[in-house]
Amino acid sequence: MIAQPYLLFLGDAPDPLAAKVAQGIKDWNPAVAAGQLRLPGCKADMKLTDMTIDEAVAAGVKTLVIGVANRGGLISDTWKAVLKEALEKGMDIASGLHNLLRDEPELVAAAKAHGRELHDVRIPTVKYPIASGVKRKGKRCLAVGTDCSVGKMYTALAMEKEMAKRSIPCTFRATGQTGILITGGGVPLDAVIADFMAGSIEWLTPDAADDHWDLIEGQGSLFHASYSGVTLALIHGGQPDALVVCHEPTREHMRGLPDYQVPSIGAVSDLALTMAKMVNAGAKVVGISINTAAMSDEEAADYLKAVEAEYGLPTCDPFRTGVGPIVDAMMA
Repeated sequence: MIAQPYLLFLGDAPDPLAAKVAQGIKDWNPAVAAGQLRLPGCKADMKLTDMTIDEAVAAGVKTLVIGVANRGGLISDTWKAVLKEALEKGMDIASGLHNLLRDEPELVAAAKAHGRELHDVRIPTVKYPIASGVKRKGKRCLAVGTDCSVGKMYTALAMEKEMAKRSIPCTFRATGQTGILITGGGVPLDAVIADFMAGSIEWLTPDAADDHWDLIEGQGSLFHASYSGVTLALIHGGQPDALVVCHEPTREHMRGLPDYQVPSIGAVSDLALTMAKMVNAGAKVVGISINTAAMSDEEAADYLKAVEAEYGLPTCDPFRTGVGPIVDAMMA
């Protein structure tokens, strides 16, 4: 178990979205987020107390969590002095980066010398099966996106919260490092060997009661040249009964791909449904989730209304409006 509370390390994040791991923890499990540590030039801010390592230790912080999800998942050389200081002064470190803590000799030596723990949450700990495609009992909903980092995890977590209020049996199923750090378990899908990705999602969403919903955290996008593979594995392994399409309308291009335009909601809906029907003939798109954080209240309201009119599906922002209409449509 990763000791709490956490100090969220934002490093030198170039923009708020680069610190999405920290943002997710702060938004969905704020009780464990004691403060944040930012390096010069950091462009992210969780609106938590800025702390030094000494201040965090004095406040009872147990673990420094690397809250940055940079392209390639690398531990920057500029971070290492801070990480070593945290270990030397009695804190553990947790990371969801592809660049594993255990592969950094300086950090391994410091952890050993001071009796601290290094937690790499992106390491699969289960021997996953190859997907069988056998239909499972229970129901499943998957969030799919027009791009990376558009709100797929937030949508699934918001749906879980709404359904729990209604006493509808449901479980959020984490498939990435942020979800795992929030909930304490899941599958680090993008670190699973390709042949076993779909099988890991079958394992994550096993047989359940007929009225139970697994709410599967989405990853990547079917249209993203870098990360489409994880999305397809989620669709085929999850065999979703319901799909929710997630979109961020202010993007100029796909994240990290300046030569690729963001696809339309309709294009994503059609392709995702085609892929889903290969493993579940009854799959349906039940709603649209829009991340309107970059819009004014008036702009957001007008956009949500226009999208709902265009596609004939309940359209919500999980934070601004809640996801009640999407849950209504899914249950219907």
